[in-house]
Amino acid sequence: MPTRGRSSSTDQVFAALANPTRRDVLDLLREGARPVQDIAARFDMARPSVSEHLKVLRDAGLVSEARHGRQRVYSVQAEPLVDMARWLSPYEQFWRASLKDLRSFLDSEETS
Repeated sequence: MPTRGRSSSTDQVFAALANPTRRDVLDLLREGARPVQDIAARFDMARPSVSEHLKVLRDAGLVSEARHGRQRVYSVQAEPLVDMARWLSPYEQFWRASLKDLRSFLDSEETS
């Protein structure tokens, strides 16, 4: 039964991914780990704004932060995405079955 009023890790992941900038940051980090300065240089916003996006992604477990001297380097952590994929899987199966049924219907209409 769904719970209301409590935030789960899945809720945090969905909330983090709801923002297109954060999705773009993840896409960039998929290419490899990057220092925050490099990430900020790719976006038309101040570095503190990028740092806020990175904090949300880190809090959701989607990125990790490592310090190398004075630099902070970020990389993707895919585990929360695996959990999300598992949660989404039944819905994907539902839509695939629905589209298959629609295709069958349309094919039968063409032959009628």
